[in-house]
Amino acid sequence: MTVERSGPVGTRGDFGELRGGNLGVRIATTPAEIDAAQALRYRVFYDERGALPDATAAASHRDSDDFDAVADHLLVVDHEIGPGPEGVVATYRLIRAQAAGKLGRFYSAEEYDISAVVNFPGQVMELGRSCVHPDYRGRAAMQLLWRGIAAYVFLHRIDLMFGCASLPGTDPDAVAAELTYLHAYHLAPPEVRPRALPHRYVDMRRLDPATLDPRRVLARLPPLVKGYLRLGGFVGDGAVIDAQFNTIDVAVVVKTDLVAKKYSRHYERQSRDTGE
Repeated sequence: MTVERSGPVGTRGDFGELRGGNLGVRIATTPAEIDAAQALRYRVFYDERGALPDATAAASHRDSDDFDAVADHLLVVDHEIGPGPEGVVATYRLIRAQAAGKLGRFYSAEEYDISAVVNFPGQVMELGRSCVHPDYRGRAAMQLLWRGIAAYVFLHRIDLMFGCASLPGTDPDAVAAELTYLHAYHLAPPEVRPRALPHRYVDMRRLDPATLDPRRVLARLPPLVKGYLRLGGFVGDGAVIDAQFNTIDVAVVVKTDLVAKKYSRHYERQSRDTGE
Protein backbone atom coordinates (compact mmCIF):
# COMPACT_ATOMS: atom_id res chain seq x y z
CA MET A 1 0.00 0.00 0.00
CA THR A 2 1.41 3.37 -0.98
CA VAL A 3 1.06 5.91 1.79
CA GLU A 4 1.40 9.62 1.24
CA ARG A 5 1.29 12.50 3.66
CA SER A 6 -1.12 15.25 2.74
CA GLY A 7 -2.94 18.16 4.29
CA PRO A 8 -1.76 20.73 6.81
CA VAL A 9 -0.54 19.86 10.25
CA GLY A 10 -3.41 20.55 12.64
CA THR A 11 -3.46 23.15 15.38
CA ARG A 12 -3.50 20.43 18.08
CA GLY A 13 -0.06 19.27 16.96
CA ASP A 14 -1.22 16.30 14.92
CA PHE A 15 0.54 14.79 11.92
CA GLY A 16 -1.74 15.93 9.11
CA GLU A 17 -3.12 13.04 7.07
CA LEU A 18 -1.55 9.84 5.77
CA ARG A 19 -3.18 8.53 2.62
CA GLY A 20 -3.46 5.05 1.17
CA GLY A 21 -5.51 5.18 -2.03
CA ASN A 22 -8.99 6.47 -1.21
CA LEU A 23 -8.41 6.02 2.54
CA GLY A 24 -6.77 8.51 4.84
CA VAL A 25 -5.86 8.43 8.52
CA ARG A 26 -5.75 11.53 10.71
CA ILE A 27 -6.85 12.99 14.02
CA ALA A 28 -10.45 14.24 14.30
CA THR A 29 -10.60 18.02 14.20
CA THR A 30 -14.32 18.79 14.65
CA PRO A 31 -17.11 17.77 17.05
CA ALA A 32 -18.96 16.25 14.07
CA GLU A 33 -16.05 13.91 13.37
CA ILE A 34 -15.91 12.80 17.01
CA ASP A 35 -19.66 12.23 16.87
CA ALA A 36 -19.16 10.06 13.76
CA ALA A 37 -16.55 8.01 15.62
CA GLN A 38 -18.94 7.54 18.55
CA ALA A 39 -21.72 6.47 16.18
CA LEU A 40 -19.42 3.91 14.54
CA ARG A 41 -18.40 2.60 17.95
CA TYR A 42 -22.08 2.15 18.86
CA ARG A 43 -22.82 0.21 15.68
CA VAL A 44 -19.84 -2.11 16.21
CA PHE A 45 -19.92 -2.57 19.99
CA TYR A 46 -23.67 -2.55 20.62
CA ASP A 47 -25.48 -3.45 17.39
CA GLU A 48 -22.93 -6.00 16.17
CA ARG A 49 -21.20 -7.40 19.25
CA GLY A 50 -24.04 -7.31 21.74
CA ALA A 51 -22.89 -4.75 24.29
CA LEU A 52 -25.61 -3.55 26.67
CA PRO A 53 -26.34 0.17 26.31
CA ASP A 54 -27.33 2.36 29.21
CA ALA A 55 -30.27 4.74 28.75
CA THR A 56 -28.09 7.53 27.35
CA ALA A 57 -26.39 5.31 24.79
CA ALA A 58 -29.65 3.67 23.75
CA ALA A 59 -31.30 7.06 23.16
CA SER A 60 -28.36 8.62 21.31
CA HIS A 61 -27.03 5.57 19.49
CA ARG A 62 -23.58 6.79 20.47
CA ASP A 63 -20.85 5.10 22.51
CA SER A 64 -19.43 7.90 24.62
CA ASP A 65 -17.95 8.64 28.02
CA ASP A 66 -16.02 11.33 29.88
CA PHE A 67 -12.72 10.35 28.27
CA ASP A 68 -13.86 11.35 24.79
CA ALA A 69 -13.64 15.03 25.70
CA VAL A 70 -9.92 14.84 26.56
CA ALA A 71 -8.79 12.22 24.01
CA ASP A 72 -7.49 12.50 20.49
CA HIS A 73 -9.61 10.44 18.10
CA LEU A 74 -7.74 8.71 15.29
CA LEU A 75 -9.93 8.29 12.21
CA VAL A 76 -9.74 6.39 8.95
CA VAL A 77 -11.77 8.28 6.36
CA ASP A 78 -12.92 6.97 2.98
CA HIS A 79 -12.57 9.96 0.67
CA GLU A 80 -14.77 8.31 -1.94
CA ILE A 81 -17.63 8.75 0.55
CA GLY A 82 -16.45 12.12 1.80
CA PRO A 83 -13.52 13.86 3.52
CA GLY A 84 -15.35 14.60 6.77
CA PRO A 85 -17.57 12.81 9.29
CA GLU A 86 -19.60 11.09 6.57
CA GLY A 87 -16.49 9.16 5.52
CA VAL A 88 -15.39 7.80 8.92
CA VAL A 89 -14.90 4.02 8.65
CA ALA A 90 -12.51 3.25 11.54
CA THR A 91 -11.41 4.86 14.77
CA TYR A 92 -9.05 4.53 17.73
CA ARG A 93 -9.02 6.61 20.92
CA LEU A 94 -5.66 7.96 22.10
CA ILE A 95 -5.23 9.42 25.60
CA ARG A 96 -1.90 10.89 26.65
CA ALA A 97 -0.97 11.31 30.30
CA GLN A 98 -1.55 15.07 30.13
CA ALA A 99 -5.10 14.47 28.89
CA ALA A 100 -5.84 11.79 31.48
CA GLY A 101 -4.62 14.22 34.13
CA LYS A 102 -7.60 16.45 33.38
CA LEU A 103 -9.88 13.68 34.68
CA GLY A 104 -7.44 12.35 37.25
CA ARG A 105 -7.40 8.83 35.83
CA PHE A 106 -7.04 6.56 32.80
CA TYR A 107 -9.92 4.42 31.53
CA SER A 108 -7.97 1.19 32.16
CA ALA A 109 -7.80 1.97 35.87
CA GLU A 110 -11.43 0.85 36.11
CA GLU A 111 -10.21 -2.71 35.50
CA TYR A 112 -6.48 -2.79 36.31
CA ASP A 113 -3.91 -1.54 38.75
CA ILE A 114 -1.81 0.42 36.25
CA SER A 115 0.54 2.07 38.75
CA ALA A 116 3.57 0.39 37.16
CA VAL A 117 2.62 1.88 33.79
CA VAL A 118 1.77 5.33 35.13
CA ASN A 119 5.11 5.46 36.99
CA PHE A 120 7.08 4.45 33.89
CA PRO A 121 9.93 6.97 33.33
CA GLY A 122 8.74 8.39 30.02
CA GLN A 123 5.71 9.52 28.07
CA VAL A 124 2.79 7.07 28.24
CA MET A 125 -0.40 6.83 26.19
CA GLU A 126 -3.57 4.77 26.55
CA LEU A 127 -5.16 3.15 23.49
CA GLY A 128 -8.81 2.16 23.41
CA ARG A 129 -12.19 2.01 21.68
CA SER A 130 -10.74 0.57 18.48
CA CYS A 131 -13.25 -0.44 15.82
CA VAL A 132 -13.54 -0.79 12.05
CA HIS A 133 -16.69 -0.74 9.91
CA PRO A 134 -17.50 -4.31 8.73
CA ASP A 135 -16.98 -3.35 5.08
CA TYR A 136 -13.40 -2.21 5.77
CA ARG A 137 -11.94 -5.07 7.78
CA GLY A 138 -9.32 -5.96 5.23
CA ARG A 139 -5.68 -5.06 5.63
CA ALA A 140 -5.83 -1.50 4.27
CA ALA A 141 -7.82 0.13 7.07
CA MET A 142 -5.97 -1.69 9.86
CA GLN A 143 -2.60 -0.86 8.31
CA LEU A 144 -3.57 2.79 8.17
CA LEU A 145 -4.69 2.75 11.81
CA TRP A 146 -1.33 1.32 12.84
CA ARG A 147 0.50 3.87 10.67
CA GLY A 148 -1.52 6.61 12.30
CA ILE A 149 -0.62 5.33 15.76
CA ALA A 150 3.05 5.14 14.75
CA ALA A 151 2.96 8.71 13.46
CA TYR A 152 1.31 9.90 16.67
CA VAL A 153 3.87 8.03 18.79
CA PHE A 154 6.71 9.54 16.77
CA LEU A 155 5.29 13.07 16.92
CA HIS A 156 4.56 13.06 20.66
CA ARG A 157 7.62 11.00 21.68
CA ILE A 158 5.53 8.33 23.39
CA ASP A 159 7.68 5.74 25.19
CA LEU A 160 5.00 3.31 26.32
CA MET A 161 1.46 2.67 25.18
CA PHE A 162 -1.10 0.52 26.93
CA GLY A 163 -4.77 -0.32 27.04
CA CYS A 164 -7.29 -3.13 27.17
CA ALA A 165 -7.80 -5.57 24.32
CA SER A 166 -10.79 -7.86 24.18
CA LEU A 167 -11.63 -11.48 23.55
CA PRO A 168 -15.26 -12.26 22.65
CA GLY A 169 -17.81 -13.43 25.20
CA THR A 170 -17.82 -13.51 28.98
CA ASP A 171 -16.89 -17.18 29.65
CA PRO A 172 -13.15 -17.44 30.40
CA ASP A 173 -13.19 -21.19 29.84
CA ALA A 174 -14.38 -20.67 26.27
CA VAL A 175 -11.07 -18.89 25.57
CA ALA A 176 -8.99 -20.88 28.05
CA ALA A 177 -6.31 -21.71 25.48
CA GLU A 178 -5.96 -18.08 24.39
CA LEU A 179 -5.72 -16.74 27.94
CA THR A 180 -3.24 -19.44 28.98
CA TYR A 181 -1.11 -18.79 25.89
CA LEU A 182 -0.97 -15.04 26.52
CA HIS A 183 0.02 -15.52 30.16
CA ALA A 184 2.61 -18.21 29.39
CA TYR A 185 4.30 -16.55 26.41
CA HIS A 186 3.65 -12.81 26.61
CA LEU A 187 3.44 -11.80 30.29
CA ALA A 188 4.79 -8.28 30.82
CA PRO A 189 7.95 -7.81 32.89
CA PRO A 190 7.19 -6.76 36.48
CA GLU A 191 8.30 -3.16 36.03
CA VAL A 192 5.50 -2.48 33.49
CA ARG A 193 2.97 -5.18 34.41
CA PRO A 194 -0.65 -4.16 35.04
CA ARG A 195 -2.64 -6.43 37.33
CA ALA A 196 -6.38 -6.89 37.32
CA LEU A 197 -8.07 -5.30 40.34
CA PRO A 198 -8.64 -7.92 43.05
CA HIS A 199 -12.44 -7.88 42.83
CA ARG A 200 -12.30 -8.29 39.02
CA TYR A 201 -9.31 -10.65 38.71
CA VAL A 202 -9.80 -13.72 36.49
CA ASP A 203 -6.90 -16.17 36.44
CA MET A 204 -5.50 -16.50 32.89
CA ARG A 205 -3.67 -19.76 33.69
CA ARG A 206 -6.57 -22.06 32.89
CA LEU A 207 -4.69 -24.92 31.17
CA ASP A 208 -1.30 -26.57 31.29
CA PRO A 209 0.78 -24.51 28.79
CA ALA A 210 2.56 -27.70 27.72
CA THR A 211 -0.71 -28.94 26.18
CA LEU A 212 -1.02 -25.94 23.84
CA ASP A 213 -0.07 -25.65 20.19
CA PRO A 214 1.22 -22.05 20.34
CA ARG A 215 1.00 -21.38 16.61
CA ARG A 216 -2.58 -22.62 16.42
CA VAL A 217 -3.65 -20.60 19.47
CA LEU A 218 -1.92 -17.47 18.16
CA ALA A 219 -3.84 -17.79 14.90
CA ARG A 220 -7.13 -17.77 16.84
CA LEU A 221 -6.45 -14.52 18.67
CA PRO A 222 -8.37 -11.40 17.59
CA PRO A 223 -6.50 -9.32 14.98
CA LEU A 224 -6.01 -6.42 17.38
CA VAL A 225 -4.33 -8.62 19.98
CA LYS A 226 -2.09 -10.16 17.33
CA GLY A 227 -1.20 -6.66 16.15
CA TYR A 228 0.02 -5.73 19.62
CA LEU A 229 2.05 -8.93 19.89
CA ARG A 230 3.71 -8.29 16.51
CA LEU A 231 4.95 -4.99 17.93
CA GLY A 232 6.55 -6.83 20.84
CA GLY A 233 3.64 -6.19 23.20
CA PHE A 234 3.00 -7.86 26.54
CA VAL A 235 -0.11 -8.63 28.59
CA GLY A 236 -0.84 -7.92 32.22
CA ASP A 237 -1.62 -10.38 34.97
CA GLY A 238 -5.27 -11.37 35.10
CA ALA A 239 -8.20 -11.00 32.73
CA VAL A 240 -11.35 -9.00 33.45
CA ILE A 241 -14.94 -9.78 32.44
CA ASP A 242 -16.69 -6.74 30.99
CA ALA A 243 -20.34 -7.75 31.12
CA GLN A 244 -21.55 -4.51 29.55
CA PHE A 245 -19.41 -4.93 26.45
CA ASN A 246 -19.77 -8.74 26.32
CA THR A 247 -15.99 -9.23 26.36
CA ILE A 248 -13.10 -10.63 28.34
CA ASP A 249 -10.41 -7.95 28.59
CA VAL A 250 -6.67 -8.32 28.86
CA ALA A 251 -4.30 -5.47 29.59
CA VAL A 252 -1.73 -4.82 26.87
CA VAL A 253 1.56 -2.92 27.18
CA VAL A 254 3.83 -1.97 24.26
CA LYS A 255 7.19 -0.25 24.50
CA THR A 256 7.21 1.95 21.44
CA ASP A 257 10.85 1.65 20.34
CA LEU A 258 9.93 -0.57 17.39
CA VAL A 259 6.92 1.56 16.45
CA ALA A 260 8.85 4.83 16.53
CA LYS A 261 11.84 3.46 14.62
CA LYS A 262 9.61 2.07 11.89
CA TYR A 263 7.76 5.34 11.43
CA SER A 264 10.99 7.36 11.69
CA ARG A 265 12.42 5.46 8.72
CA HIS A 266 9.18 5.99 6.80
CA TYR A 267 9.12 9.72 7.63
CA GLU A 268 12.77 10.21 6.67
CA ARG A 269 12.20 8.51 3.31
CA GLN A 270 9.10 10.62 2.74
CA SER A 271 10.96 13.82 3.61
CA ARG A 272 13.72 13.00 1.14
CA ASP A 273 11.19 12.21 -1.57
CA THR A 274 9.23 15.44 -1.05
CA GLY A 275 12.17 17.69 -0.34
CA GLU A 276 10.84 18.76 3.06
